[in-house]
Amino acid sequence: MTPSVRRPVLTVVRWRRSVTASTIATVLVAGVGVAGAGAARADTSPAKADDGAQITQETKVADREVDVTISSPALGKSVKTRILLPKDWQRGSTRTWPVLYAFHGGQDNYTSWTKNTDIEAWAAKYDVLVVMPEGENGSYTDWYNYGKGGTPKWETFHTAEVRQLMERNYGAGAVRAAIGNSSGGQGAYSYAARHPGLFKYVASLSGTLSLRSAGMPAMLMFTNAGNGQDPFAIWGIPWADDANWAAHDPYALAEKLRGTQLFFSAGTTGRPGPGDPNVAPWDIGLLSEIAVGADNNEFKKRLDQLKVPYTADIYGDGRHNWPAWIREAGKIWPTMMKAIGANQVTVTARHR
Repeated sequence: MTPSVRRPVLTVVRWRRSVTASTIATVLVAGVGVAGAGAARADTSPAKADDGAQITQETKVADREVDVTISSPALGKSVKTRILLPKDWQRGSTRTWPVLYAFHGGQDNYTSWTKNTDIEAWAAKYDVLVVMPEGENGSYTDWYNYGKGGTPKWETFHTAEVRQLMERNYGAGAVRAAIGNSSGGQGAYSYAARHPGLFKYVASLSGTLSLRSAGMPAMLMFTNAGNGQDPFAIWGIPWADDANWAAHDPYALAEKLRGTQLFFSAGTTGRPGPGDPNVAPWDIGLLSEIAVGADNNEFKKRLDQLKVPYTADIYGDGRHNWPAWIREAGKIWPTMMKAIGANQVTVTARHR
């Protein structure tokens, strides 16, 4: 899919404390809200998360689309999150909206869902807030760091800091769904299992759902090492730190997914699917999807054993890439929106 063409940044909001003792922020923004127009005004500082995480900048990307910079104690640095705002969103409103968290895969970032899919058009048809946080190859966990803990704490960033900041500043409600591709799918399922009730619906597109199945630890170690990271620092050393691996493994935690609507999909054959590039049989995108498909089948068997309801699409041909994930996401979008009570809205032309 050809990425959409974007205009330069339209509006930047920077929150900072003044030189006085006042907690009033200087806000450099034209308009009452991101989607509306009006006179320039000063605004109070955005509400912080419980641990002090705060939004330090807001950049308008397009109509009802903003990027925010978050100063995160959990990560020990600042990263960005992209937000798609509902049609009737206004800054300062007391209304709340159903919210979808869209997690990206490895070697992608917080812009990947909007760059590679029609998620803006999908979202515009529903009364929903969509949040796309940075994941930065963090494997969606608070890193083990050889038993010492500490930063980066990606799970804390996503499930506490980002969630609280969205709820306190952008009207995110308590009814949530999560979707993720590749490692983002693994993260969505791990979060749903480790925080029962956090999501009403969770979807994995070619995500690793059985971290400890045959060959999977080695593949994850290889992938994370290739990303320039210490693979043992993430969940620990396989087998030696098996308890920590199990504590983040959707397969091991499958019983805790009961009550959450589940969807997962993956390819199995190692052959290109519709829209995939014509690559050699040894292409890493094909080989990795074989492993992920087998992994998803193991997870499926576990849910069957436990009699946990789910919907799965183990579709055969397909590479580990966006063409398959776009098809799967587009198919389940209406069901996902229904699960969180996001109503359809009248769509008007959007101007960039």
